[in-house]
Amino acid sequence: MITDQPGLMEAVRDRFAHVDTCPFEGARIFFENAGGALHLKSVVETSALYASLPDNQGRPNAASRALVAAIDKGKADMRLFLNAPSGQVFVGESGSEVLFRLVRTAALAAAKGGVMLRSSLEHPAMGSSMQRWAEVTGRELIEVQHDDATGTVDLEAYKAALRPDIRVASIIHTSPVTGMAVDVPAIAAAIRAVAPEALIIVDGIQHASHGPVDVMHYGIDGYALSPYKMFSRHGYGVGWASDRLSAGPKEHIIGGAVTNWELGTRDTGAYATFSDVVSYFDWLGTRFTDSNDRRDRLEAAGRAIADHEHRLVKAVLHGTGNLRGLAEMPGVTLIAGDAVEGREGVVSIRLAGWDTLKLVEFLGERGIRVHIRKADHFSGNVLRPLGMADCVRISFCHYNTETEVARLLSAMEEAIAAG
Repeated sequence: MITDQPGLMEAVRDRFAHVDTCPFEGARIFFENAGGALHLKSVVETSALYASLPDNQGRPNAASRALVAAIDKGKADMRLFLNAPSGQVFVGESGSEVLFRLVRTAALAAAKGGVMLRSSLEHPAMGSSMQRWAEVTGRELIEVQHDDATGTVDLEAYKAALRPDIRVASIIHTSPVTGMAVDVPAIAAAIRAVAPEALIIVDGIQHASHGPVDVMHYGIDGYALSPYKMFSRHGYGVGWASDRLSAGPKEHIIGGAVTNWELGTRDTGAYATFSDVVSYFDWLGTRFTDSNDRRDRLEAAGRAIADHEHRLVKAVLHGTGNLRGLAEMPGVTLIAGDAVEGREGVVSIRLAGWDTLKLVEFLGERGIRVHIRKADHFSGNVLRPLGMADCVRISFCHYNTETEVARLLSAMEEAIAAG
């Protein structure tokens, strides 16, 4: 546990910008991590450095060679973080854009005919891309229904929808609304057992900051990340595509490598800031393993993060010290119930008698930053079946503390008392 090592939490928090203070509003607790995590100070510095350089890649000078080296290192670090020794890693416009490209390429690369398979739990970036490319390629789109009570979609639900002519299948790793994770390896294996040639794309955007990522273990063909949700910055997404998927038809410069996913000159700062993130995970991992293998250290960091956040989830839901948790508070409705296991960094709620936006503002006035999710095109797939117009999303990362959770619970008690 991060908090079990004296001084480690302070060292972790010191590596992040604005960890407890908003430059516009002053002191605050940041429980809005699913909307974009805090950024590493090293990322801020690296971004400024590369933004200042006028040089381009591929030129016969020292500055250009340095840029190419940063890109090569960034790609190597992406492979290491994802555990992706094969296939292609690439940078795109955003995580959502990467998902669209992965799905589009899969739909065009797959054998003609057949069907495509998705779940109702997915973020609209995945759901919309699956719907569009099913329509373009003339395929039926089968939708596996998630469980409203548990906030996830399980193996049995997928199994009931499987058929041999599945050409493309999508899986969300963790829901950004319910916070509940999905058993990606088991579902991917079940799909492969029935439709061995299916191309499987996974949305890892919510999961990546909350535990290890291992695409080789998952047995899939594509995985997408949004670095601004994993301590980097806005302005780019990261994708991985298997060799099989990378061989499929896609936009590329004629005469260039057909496996290349990147078009035009990319921002070297994107690769360099991803290296900053991997370096941070590597540093954290050294506190939990003596291994000299860098991948082992990344996995150790991921496990430590997951363990720490498990404790935070338990405190949020079931209390800390003499404070009761949200699950015990009258008038609080928990989306996906009060389960601790399988929940990654998100607890979404409604409070009886309160307008949701007013509750968000009430908490904000007490220095607690949370967010409202509405039953719109982003979150309606989860909220509408529950008959909810909106909810408060409380989202945290490993740099958050139980002391901050206690502040949240105290503020919620105040809200309940205010009625």
